[in-house]
Amino acid sequence: MKALEEGNDLQLDFSKLQKIAKTGLPVLPVVVQDADSHEVLVVAYANQEALEHSLKTGIATFWSTSRNELWIKGATSGDTLKLIDVRVNCEQNSLLYLVRMVGGGVCHTKDAEGHTRKTCYYRSLRDGKLSFLGK
Repeated sequence: MKALEEGNDLQLDFSKLQKIAKTGLPVLPVVVQDADSHEVLVVAYANQEALEHSLKTGIATFWSTSRNELWIKGATSGDTLKLIDVRVNCEQNSLLYLVRMVGGGVCHTKDAEGHTRKTCYYRSLRDGKLSFLGK
């Protein structure tokens, strides 16, 4: 995982949606965006339970496709996402959560100083290699 999350080599997982489809789990993709800066923070998945929990608690909640369980963002890290608005796309097959961060960031990875990264999109693709933003 270290090479995948911290490396410069491109290792895109084009089979992710196939893997989710094979489980038979009814989920939708959720784009999570900072309500103020409009920066995209993460793309996750939600099932009916996760969406209902989000709406009830006001905390962005997802369905973890890797752990096959409800993922209440910040339950272990303390880095929660306060839900400001939930938007539905035209075909009703994806969601947009507008959020405000409470805590250090969104990503489960940490930067060189050991801080939670604000977004999961911390690298840019250039000339076939990944480059860390801000470096």
